[in-house]
Amino acid sequence: MRTIYLNAGAMVHFSSAMAEHEQSIYAAGKGIVVEDGVITSIVDSEDVRQEYSLPVDVALFQDADVHIHDLHGQAIVPGLIDGHAHLLWAGDRSREVAWRQEGKSYAQISEMGGGIGHTVSQTRAASTEHLLELGYMRLRDALRTGTTHLEAKTGYGLTTESELRLLEIAAQLNGIEHTPSIESTWMGAHDVPKGMDRADYIDSLHAEQLPAVLEQGIARSVDVFCEPGWFSTEESEDILRAGHQGGLAMRMHIDEFADGGGGELAADLGVETADHAHHTPIEARMQMKEAGVNTGFLPGTPYAMGDSWPELGPLLEHDIPFTFASDFNPNCYTLSLPFVCSLMVQRCGLHPLAALASVTVNAARATQHPSGLMHGQLTEGAVANFNIIDGPHWESMMLRPSSSPFSGTVLNGKYISQ
Repeated sequence: MRTIYLNAGAMVHFSSAMAEHEQSIYAAGKGIVVEDGVITSIVDSEDVRQEYSLPVDVALFQDADVHIHDLHGQAIVPGLIDGHAHLLWAGDRSREVAWRQEGKSYAQISEMGGGIGHTVSQTRAASTEHLLELGYMRLRDALRTGTTHLEAKTGYGLTTESELRLLEIAAQLNGIEHTPSIESTWMGAHDVPKGMDRADYIDSLHAEQLPAVLEQGIARSVDVFCEPGWFSTEESEDILRAGHQGGLAMRMHIDEFADGGGGELAADLGVETADHAHHTPIEARMQMKEAGVNTGFLPGTPYAMGDSWPELGPLLEHDIPFTFASDFNPNCYTLSLPFVCSLMVQRCGLHPLAALASVTVNAARATQHPSGLMHGQLTEGAVANFNIIDGPHWESMMLRPSSSPFSGTVLNGKYISQ
């Protein structure tokens, strides 16, 4: 099946090496040809008309093997990539909003019976059917705001059986029609379960959970919450190295609440991405850059927690690569990457093109598409994942924090009306 999209407005393609205006944006008038879920051509619409003998009024075109969409000047951006999401969990932690406003810290809330421990107990008690339903609804919600691929972490099971179950549920959700594709990450080192000795749990991660995860073969990556009060740099290094020796890519949560040395460890290990990184000093950021480590900012978290915004100036000054992601979790209940981008543009002064790059082409470098094809950019040979803006200007994506800016999404070559 061949699908042709004609008369696009401005198209942000990110197929060039540098994400600059004149290099990354095609002027209005391009057409996109898609075959078997892959972009095979991006040329002027008139050239497409001539090659396929299309009439001026494409509504009159009749061919069972070719579908035509006239975009009427609507702008195009690549499919959005959410490189950090805690997709599968059950329970409700809304009461923590009041606790935070009363001045209680994240650690204090955990001690009061909230935090990760509460979600773990609720998730363990939930049926597989309920978690599947929750995951499906969340993926559909993500798609409505343009996400075409999503990294999903475990970490709310914290036993071998429950962590394997979360990975299996993610695998069942992956590939369901009209939902983003999924890359799974094992995060047994999210917290120490309530009532369990710390050393015993860390031993179980090495002796039980990791071998079972490797045997199951679903997870692509291992992640650790490397933060003072959770897992130390030494503990994190041991877990990450063990996962990497088993064939898993490495990811990290670092420096969310304080500089705990996570940036230096991320650089030493050469992990794919080190996320949160809110308090990572510039010296460590430079080390991460030299080691090829992506900095993953999660703006929804400071928005929900009432913290300061990330300082992007030093990163831009030193050309340090970074991404944005949703960090969807019980305390940060949004899967909207347009909302995340809007925060960074409207509150931190980031240029809209840099914000868009951070959830597309940059995110693709740290999160692989299951097909093995390029994604996060529009070029020949890339997976046909892109969003159709509800208007002629791609920048309007930054102005719709409460609703989807897209009239349609093309997911693995299939058009989906939004």
